[in-house]
Amino acid sequence: MFKRSDRLLIELPEPKSADPNAAAAVQELLGGKFGEMSTLNNYMYQSFNFRSKKKLRPFYDLVASITAEEFGHVELVSNTINLMLTGTTFPGDPNIAPMQDAKDLRNTYHFISTAQTSFPFDSMGKAWTGDNVFNSGNLILDLLHNFFLECGARTHKMRVYEMTDNPVAREMIGYLLVRGGVHVVAYAKALEMATGVDMTKLIPIPNLSNKSFDAAKKYEDQGVHQKLYTFSDNDYKEVTKIWKGNHPEDGSKLEVIFGAPNGAPVPDLDEVPEEFAPGIGPDEFAEIAKRLQRSAGLKVD
Repeated sequence: MFKRSDRLLIELPEPKSADPNAAAAVQELLGGKFGEMSTLNNYMYQSFNFRSKKKLRPFYDLVASITAEEFGHVELVSNTINLMLTGTTFPGDPNIAPMQDAKDLRNTYHFISTAQTSFPFDSMGKAWTGDNVFNSGNLILDLLHNFFLECGARTHKMRVYEMTDNPVAREMIGYLLVRGGVHVVAYAKALEMATGVDMTKLIPIPNLSNKSFDAAKKYEDQGVHQKLYTFSDNDYKEVTKIWKGNHPEDGSKLEVIFGAPNGAPVPDLDEVPEEFAPGIGPDEFAEIAKRLQRSAGLKVD
């Protein structure tokens, strides 16, 4: 089962202006082949379908723990896209075309279908598909795939980082470069335990340190790259048999955290009247409030 907290993994800055074309590029990090939808679903189905959990517990605990974190990554990228789209259009009489600017943007789907919010598609508007899930049932093959998937995801994050200087996008990408780096090292260590092959000698892939990116360096300086979270208070404890020792890049001590990060508030998106979203005006809100009062047994004036 999964336990949900009404928090984001990190705090995202308030956008100073809309950046819808950059938001379209960031969509690749959500619904692209190497996006967070892919990492989430690859690890989720591998953990659901894992064979010999008792005999191979440390490996199962690793994949299960990273699965839980990937839910938070999907949520973080989605909120980043939402904030980058905020302010693109303006409220007004429908006859003056208050969404006129949207027709010239890279991804009109954001405005026609999702009311200026994220959706599980890539940077070109192609929907994410379950065909991106790899679950062979063979432990070594799945771990090797996961290592490759995380390196591919890291490559795409680095490229999108270089495509935009949007502060919301860079804050998110900087954090996920560091956390994705944790997963790269974790799968490398798992492969070494399973095969004896030291995969950590291959990293970083691409050969550029996270510290080269200002938005990532601050998280590395905080030691975020040393921690692996279980996202559970009592389970998945045998992950400590894999996530141990020193970080292969800077030699810092690795640490398992039983639980989740403290997190930060989730952005509260304002209404967008020109999109009829959420479509609850003052009169409707007043009626909902009265119904809630009646439901609670309170007197309604």
